[in-house]
Amino acid sequence: MGELLQGINLQNVPNHIAIIMDGNGRWAKGKGMQRVFGHKNALTAVREAVAGASDIGAKFITLYAFSTENWNRPKLEVDALMSLLVSSLKKELPGFQENGIKINSIGNTEQLPKKAQKVLAEVIDATKDNTTITLTFALSYGAREEIVNAIKNISKKVVNNELDIEKINEKIINNHLYTFNLPDVDLMIRTSGEQRISNFLLWQMAYAELYFTEVLWPDFRREHLFEAIINYQNRERRFGKTSEQVTENE
Repeated sequence: MGELLQGINLQNVPNHIAIIMDGNGRWAKGKGMQRVFGHKNALTAVREAVAGASDIGAKFITLYAFSTENWNRPKLEVDALMSLLVSSLKKELPGFQENGIKINSIGNTEQLPKKAQKVLAEVIDATKDNTTITLTFALSYGAREEIVNAIKNISKKVVNNELDIEKINEKIINNHLYTFNLPDVDLMIRTSGEQRISNFLLWQMAYAELYFTEVLWPDFRREHLFEAIINYQNRERRFGKTSEQVTENE
């Protein structure tokens, strides 16, 4: 792992890393256990990913913890996930404080059970002054729903003459998204070998680099994050420009 870290250019790390934590169910099934077992064993991967991001100086990491579509899963699994969310936030709070981790959430969190909402709000408030890294949990999150809500809220302002339709631009839209206080995503990592975005941060990942790994999420460790960072650094991010233009601006 030390060699991997040494191979990273700390002057060119992604500011915002987003992760689709996939493979918990398959990991559990491979061990002859129920899916919930995989979710419970995913916490180490979360700690490792956040610690790795902090090691390289990334300032934001967003984890796709529970999507709007996940509500359609069996009730037993959903209840277990909500219970795990509550217990994990309580258990990890001392570590968040010790390591300067600021907790944030995005999504329709009003759909979460009241107890989960309460604990989440308490942890967000307790860590609001931490500055090392911002850890955002996407909970009851769906990018299409996020964009629809933004359009509705912007439309209301236009109808109420609070906003001139000609003034609507990318900044206005950004300010009406759940992620209004976060920068665009630079690197998106998805574990388990699946290669799709699954309704995650569609607007925010417009120019993100996408990295897919076969590693199942419960097995994800710091070195896997570093491998993704090295892969990211070996790419040319052009943002619509030509290679020559990018070179000229360096």
